Amino acid sequence: MRHFDMEMNDLKSRLVEMAGLVQQMLKATIDGLVSRDLKLSETVFAHEKEVNVQEIVVDDKCLKLIALNQPVGADLRFITSAMRINSDLERMADEAVNISEIALDLIAYPELKPLIDIPKMANIVQQMVADSIKAFNTNDVELANTVLEKDDEVDDLRDIVFKDLKVYMTESNDPQTIQRAVDLIMVARSIERIGDHATNISEDVIFMVHGKDIRHPKTFK
Repeated sequence: MRHFDMEMNDLKSRLVEMAGLVQQMLKATIDGLVSRDLKLSETVFAHEKEVNVQEIVVDDKCLKLIALNQPVGADLRFITSAMRINSDLERMADEAVNISEIALDLIAYPELKPLIDIPKMANIVQQMVADSIKAFNTNDVELANTVLEKDDEVDDLRDIVFKDLKVYMTESNDPQTIQRAVDLIMVARSIERIGDHATNISEDVIFMVHGKDIRHPKTFK
């Protein structure tokens, strides 16, 4: 096997490993939010440092592969997609940290309401993340497309969450109640953004495999 091919395989392995850390963070942050468990939030913060290190390593590897090998065609698409996926994974980790920080604030007060739709959102998004990474690892465009199809489902649940929590805000004169509702709205927004990043990764998979950029289809109509 050529040295270049070995480096490309290592790049893919590093991204898949980084994605595994991000998936652990997502699970821990949602479990911590629902169970009100401080220790799970600490796990998220610890993993963030590892993800940040991996982001720098992957970016450096991508730049060196381009500079030293001047790749073209499918190889260049893979490397540029890897750089974007690297960024999306790091941003997912940031959103997981945001959720955990909010969860720590919420734990200090009684539970506002049983969490139903937010965990539903999170379950869909976690599956989107898992499928987008699997699609990247296996060049599976069909699987990538299933991730794109789930985005509307996440948006619908977000709207339900927002509507429900706004009722608490408008009907209450208690600043703590209003703040807890705002915090949960921010959690839902972070979950939605994680889903958006999974969508980005799936779009990159389609570009990587077929050379077709579908990020802004209306731009070219």
